[in-house]
Amino acid sequence: MDKFRTVLNIAQKQQTTLGFGLVTLLTVGVEQIFSAVVFKCPCSSWNFAYGTVFLLVPALALLALGYALNIKIWKMCTGICMCKPNPCSCENCWVFFIKFMKITTSALVAPVSWIAVALLDGNYFECTMTGSNSTWFKNHVCAGKVPECQRELYRFPCKTSSVPETERDDVMGIIRAESQVLGWSLIAFIMTAALLLTCVAKCCSRISYVQLKFWQVYAQKENDLLEKYTTNHAQELAERNLKSFFEQKHPEPIVTPNREAFEKVSLVYHSSWKKEHHSILHQYVESKV
Repeated sequence: MDKFRTVLNIAQKQQTTLGFGLVTLLTVGVEQIFSAVVFKCPCSSWNFAYGTVFLLVPALALLALGYALNIKIWKMCTGICMCKPNPCSCENCWVFFIKFMKITTSALVAPVSWIAVALLDGNYFECTMTGSNSTWFKNHVCAGKVPECQRELYRFPCKTSSVPETERDDVMGIIRAESQVLGWSLIAFIMTAALLLTCVAKCCSRISYVQLKFWQVYAQKENDLLEKYTTNHAQELAERNLKSFFEQKHPEPIVTPNREAFEKVSLVYHSSWKKEHHSILHQYVESKV
């Protein structure tokens, strides 16, 4: 869990091929362990359900984990059900949607990698499809084979059927090939969609590349320094309170932002070419001057 959190944080902070690549490699490693050690096709009427669970449920779990380990999602959702000073306007909803989609993009790296690698490996898909009740699929893979092929298709992954080995291998080869085609098709679709969306976003941008890079660097530095300042200030306040308690003296004055200030700097904010501020904190500080 700690390793996954570390790698996910790298991907979220860097938003680069390196960061997403680390998440993908970690997911590939886990999938290979599951496929070799945990996964055992039952070769019964449970084939379809068993294979589907191993193919999709880990992907859903990785998606939920990606959301849960993302600090930005909790910053947006904390207190969202309570009355806030900012109205629920169309602009705020749009900003929330844009940020949520960016978070979803990062969270989808691991589950998509799991499904793609699982399809390329073929074990889960073989188990799933040999348990399918689709007459069309059975006619498709068993075309030209002995009649027992369709009746004993669910036994093929365990190699326990009465069908000749050569015909069984041919059927399993067809299913594995189809699984790998689906895997590569998924990878190609995701890569193409990501490239097209990136190109459209860059082409429609009203700000220059250098300014956009500056905003990204500023946001990253502000988040890092905010965490540092929060830790230092909390430690200073705790030390003052403990010192005052044990020495039985009046505490030294320490200025801490009030609740209203914390709420204002926690609002959802989206930088645009129309705004002069780079973050909600920047906007709050400038308004106090």
